[in-house]
Amino acid sequence: GPPGTGKTTSILALAHEMLGPSYREGVLELNASDDRGLDVVRNKIKMFAQKKVTLPPGRHKIVILDEADSMTTGAQQALRRTMEIYSNTTRFALACNTSSKIIEPIQSRCAIVRFSRLSDQEILGRLMVVVAAEKVPYVPEGLEAIIFTADGDMRQALNNLQATVSGFRFVNQENVFKVCDQPHPLHVKSMVKNVLDGKFDEACSGLKQLYDLGYSPTDIITTLFRVIKNYDMAEYLKLELLKETGFAHMRICDGVGSFLQLSGLLAKFALVRETAKA
Repeated sequence: GPPGTGKTTSILALAHEMLGPSYREGVLELNASDDRGLDVVRNKIKMFAQKKVTLPPGRHKIVILDEADSMTTGAQQALRRTMEIYSNTTRFALACNTSSKIIEPIQSRCAIVRFSRLSDQEILGRLMVVVAAEKVPYVPEGLEAIIFTADGDMRQALNNLQATVSGFRFVNQENVFKVCDQPHPLHVKSMVKNVLDGKFDEACSGLKQLYDLGYSPTDIITTLFRVIKNYDMAEYLKLELLKETGFAHMRICDGVGSFLQLSGLLAKFALVRETAKA
């Protein structure tokens, strides 16, 4: 699943729950910062799997491989055999963002649990607990801004909250966007509104302002996508605008003249509007 949705935390909580006091001896955790090449799989993981550990009845040792999709194919191939040989004594938990980067033989040996992005309500619920516990002064619009910038990532939401409180001691919309340094959704929304109202030149000057403030085209187009998604308009129009935004994002990621692509995107929006009116 995506980052910040609680994959690693869930595995660690499960390991603590299952092994209790034996957690320290019964768990081997390797993340992306550790060397996880062929040698580590053959030596470190194998030695841990062979090690005798006293555990509660019916429990197994646990090997946690965080960000397993960054392991080389060779290391994954070696892991496959190790998983098979020591399946009686050791359980393997692999966390990754993209399951397609894990080789098929390993996937077939595992039960796959998919984590989806957290909903806005789930993030808001957790933020309310944190601000109440830490006695943080805030306004509801400030928390909405944090949820907007987090985009379903709980880790990002908590980081943004902490950064805003450290910098300004008060959580409101303006402070959050200053800290996160993302284009303000209201600015982007007015840009979309101008295009849909037929004021193309004003929309272009709004885009130029954002670009001159130093925001990267990727930031602008990501915010644009979120704004359009929540914008109140006819469904046909919204689908067309999202489709064009996706194509422009793809071209920008390929490194093609970014400001030109953004301006072209606004022109496409104007054409879509004309077609919808016709």
